[in-house]
Formats: sequence, structure tokens, C-alpha cells
Amino acid sequence: MVRLRAESPCAGLDLPQTAGGATLSEIVPERIVSVMPFRGREGDVDTALAAAGLGWPGPGEVVGGDGAAAVWSGRGQAMVFGAEVAPDGAAVTDQSDAWAVLRLDGPDAAAVLARLVPLDLRRRSFAAPGSARTLLSHQPCLLIRRAAETWEICVFRSMAETAVHEILRAMAGVAARG
Repeated sequence: MVRLRAESPCAGLDLPQTAGGATLSEIVPERIVSVMPFRGREGDVDTALAAAGLGWPGPGEVVGGDGAAAVWSGRGQAMVFGAEVAPDGAAVTDQSDAWAVLRLDGPDAAAVLARLVPLDLRRRSFAAPGSARTLLSHQPCLLIRRAAETWEICVFRSMAETAVHEILRAMAGVAARG
């Protein structure tokens, strides 16, 4: 009989790693839930999220903190990290096993990401906390700025190895310039 064991999306990818002023590590959130309110039920969903200490995020917003947060992830959609929510009036799906979440920290983090994402990452344009759906090199991602020098990069689990490879390569490039 085959014995299966649970592994994180980045198992075997030798994380954390540091190059120059940036450190890449894996985060394994307790829970990730996609919430999409039905038309006209946005208020009900906001009320349900408020009961969990959160709220409905506007475009580019993050409501909550490191423990639990509702993160804008597209028009009419939020990803809720670290909270058990199932509001009436919304399509809710558990995404916990579908995503790899990476944390990029340090004074060179924005310079590393600037090589990979087509966004203005300056603080005046992408404030903390904030979020954006974008591309990481050639793959879709949800980018979350948690603090001035702390970013979370959410990619599909199946693309975790590629994302780590691309980020490490960009880290090496930024470190070499220093």
C-alpha cells in the first residue's frame, strides 16, 4: 500500500535562502479561503467578515494583520488567510492546498521584485499593507506587501519550484550589483 504524507508546496527547495539584502522563505498558512459575494450580498459578507475581526477589502487593500487577513485578489474576490469564514451570500472555496506562499524580506526585496513583476513597487504607489494580482515573471501571482520591506508572493502550488527559481535568480542578480 502507498503511504502518503503531507508536504508543504516548497518542500525540498532548500528554503530559507539569503542573498545580499533579501531573504526568501516559505510560509504555510493555516487556512486560505476564496470569498466571492453574490450580487447584492456584499454587505452581508462584510458583516460576516467583521465578526471574524476582518472586513471586505477594497481594490488593493488588506484588512487585518499577520494572523488573519482578508486580501483583495481581484474584482469581487478576496482571499482570507488564517481565519475560518463561511459567510452566507458568497461562493466560498477552501484554497489552502492550492497555493504556495513565499515571504521575501529585507532592504533589497523591492529591487528583487522589480526584476520580476510589472508594477511600480515604490511605497507611494504600493503602500503597506496592500495587494495586487500580477505576473511573477511569466506566472500569475497575488502579491501582498505586508510592511515596507516584507512581501508575500502567492503562486499556484504547481508553480512553486519555478517561482522559487526565478526569485532566487533575481536575488543573486541584485546581490551581485551590490
